[in-house]
Amino acid sequence: MSRRFYRSLYAQVLLGILLGVILGIVSPEKGAAMKPLGDGFIKLIKMLIAPIVFATITVGIARMGAMRDVGRIGVRTLVYFEVVSTVALVIGLVVVNILQPGRGLHPNPSAAMPAAATGTPTSTADFLLNIIPTTMLEGFVRGDILQVLVVSLLFGIALLSQGDRARTLVSAIEQISHTLFIVVGMIMHLAPFGAFGAMAFTVGRYGVGSLLLLGKLMAGVYVTCLLFIFVVLGLIIRLAGLRLIPLLRYIGEEILIVLGTSSSESALPRLMMKLEQLGCSKPVVGLVIPTGYSFNLDGTSIYMTMAAVFVAQASGIQLSLREQLSILAILLLTSKGAAGVTGSGFITLAATLAAIPSIPSGGLALLVGVDRFMSEARAITNLIGNAVATVVIARWDGALDIAHARRVLARHPQDAAEVAHAPRKSVSR
Repeated sequence: MSRRFYRSLYAQVLLGILLGVILGIVSPEKGAAMKPLGDGFIKLIKMLIAPIVFATITVGIARMGAMRDVGRIGVRTLVYFEVVSTVALVIGLVVVNILQPGRGLHPNPSAAMPAAATGTPTSTADFLLNIIPTTMLEGFVRGDILQVLVVSLLFGIALLSQGDRARTLVSAIEQISHTLFIVVGMIMHLAPFGAFGAMAFTVGRYGVGSLLLLGKLMAGVYVTCLLFIFVVLGLIIRLAGLRLIPLLRYIGEEILIVLGTSSSESALPRLMMKLEQLGCSKPVVGLVIPTGYSFNLDGTSIYMTMAAVFVAQASGIQLSLREQLSILAILLLTSKGAAGVTGSGFITLAATLAAIPSIPSGGLALLVGVDRFMSEARAITNLIGNAVATVVIARWDGALDIAHARRVLARHPQDAAEVAHAPRKSVSR
C-alpha cells in the first residue's frame, strides 16, 4: 500500500529544508547553532560508506563469471568518466566566457588566502600514491574510499580465483552487506533533521543578502549544471534506452537529501541500493559508484572551470585562448583528485591557479562567502552524473535488465520500491 505523501521521506526532507531556511532568515544565530544536526547526520552516513563499498564490491567481483569482467568494466568506466567530465569542463568554460560573471568586481589580489586554501596542494603523483594504503585497514580508518576500493578489488579477485572454496565467506560478506543497508534505512529516518540543521546553518551563517554581490556567478553555476544534466546527461541516458525525468523521480529522495546536506556522500549507500533494484548488476554498481565519487565529479568540474576564469575576470585579466585551454588541461588532472583533498575546492583550485601565473590566487578569497551556496549544485550534479553513468555502463556491459528498469521508472516514485523488489531475470555476468 502506498504511503500518504506527507508521511514519505521525500516530503519530510523537503519540509526540513524549508524550515531550516526560515529559521536561518528569522534568527541567524539560532540557525547557525543548528550546524551539529547536519554534521551529525553526515557523519552517521560516512561511517557506513567504507564497509558498504567493501562488501558490495567484494561480493560483486566474487560472483562474476570470469576475472576479465573486472578489467572490462573498469576500462569502460574510466573511458566514460574521462569523456563526460571533459564535456563538463568545456561547458563550464564556454558558459563563464559568455556570462562574464567576474566583470565589475575589483578584489585585492594580495588579499590573504582563505584558511581552506592555505594547505599544500596535492600533486598528481602524491594523489596516485595515496590511493595505495599503508595497511589494509588504513582506508577504513581514514574513510578514504579510493583506498577501500583498492583493497576491495584485490579481496574480491582473490575470492573469485578460489571458486567454490570461498562460497561460505562470500555469503557471509553478502549478509553483512544486507545488514549494513538495513542500518542505512534506520539512519535515513534522521534525514529531515540533518537537512534542517544544514540549511539553517548555511542561511544563518552567511545570510541571504551576502549572496547578491556574487549572484551572477552562482546563477551561472546553477544554470550550467542544469544545462549539463538535462542536455548532456539526458541525451546520454536516452541513448541507453531510458529517459532522464523518470530516473530523477526515482532517485528524488536522494537528490533532496543531497540538497539539504550539500554532500553527495550522504546519499551514496541508498543510491547503490536503488540502482541495483532498478536492474543494474551488483558488480557494475559496486565498481562504478565508488569510483565515480572520485573520478566522475561533473558538478565539481563545472564549478572549478567557472571559478578559475571568474577569478581572472574579477582581477581584470583577459585570458588568451591558450591560457584557457591550459586551465582545461590542468583541471582534467586536478579535478579527479578533488574529492580526496582536504578543503577540496579551494586547495585543488589553488593548485590549478598556481600553474597560471597571470591569475592572482588571492582572488580565491572572493569565493569564500558563496562557495557553500554553490555546493548544492555541485553535489546534486555529481549524484545524478554517477547515477546515469552506472545505468549507461551497465547497459553497455549487457548488465542491465532494461525491461525491469522501464517498469520501475514507469511507476509513481512512492510505488517504485514494490516493482523494484519484484522478481526479475539475473543480469550478473
